[in-house]
Amino acid sequence: MVATTKTKSTPKVDAQSKNQTDFDPSFLVICWNDPINLMEYVTHVFQRVFGWDQAKAKQHMLEVHHQGRSVVACECLEKAEHYAHTLQKYALHATLEKADV
Repeated sequence: MVATTKTKSTPKVDAQSKNQTDFDPSFLVICWNDPINLMEYVTHVFQRVFGWDQAKAKQHMLEVHHQGRSVVACECLEKAEHYAHTLQKYALHATLEKADV
């Protein structure tokens, strides 16, 4: 007796159920300045969350400090939400904004 395996066909996704803009990199993750977190801490968080080197993390931290905000990522909705929530877990003020594409 020979065992055979059946392959499953790929499920069809209705084009209307998944909006293409949900997958396009069209959402900005913005980190805002706050009076609580130290600059070194914000730099550390950026390095940890985004995997940046210290120079890039410090550049964004200084942008937050001097300009009040920094766009730290431009991603699809799901990934942008992930980054924003992760920054919020580190007690940083982060929001999402639809990018002008």
